[in-house]
Amino acid sequence: MDSAAAVGALGALAQEHRLALFRLLVQAGDEGMAAGAIAEALGVPNSSLSFHLAQLTRAGLIKQERQSRSLIYTADYAAMNALLGYLTENCCAGAACVPEATCGLEGVPNNERKSA
Repeated sequence: MDSAAAVGALGALAQEHRLALFRLLVQAGDEGMAAGAIAEALGVPNSSLSFHLAQLTRAGLIKQERQSRSLIYTADYAAMNALLGYLTENCCAGAACVPEATCGLEGVPNNERKSA
């Protein structure tokens, strides 16, 4: 991903309804969602939803597919991962910077945690 594509993607996500829409589609998985279901889930009027869907589609973050009479929208996971990769490619001067997973270890001091 180049900087122009990253700016376009980040710009498309820099709006409350579009960010919520993208997150909803990420959660929906590969099945995606029909435009009507998206509008209902987000409480956004169809006219506004069309505008937001177009912005995210132009930015390459979502895909549209016709299934019978419905338009189904899905998150483009490859584009999402490319954006995340672009943002973190020079993270921590090349050192491993991913924190240890702490799920289920809340309240346990770091020196008492066992490494996996």
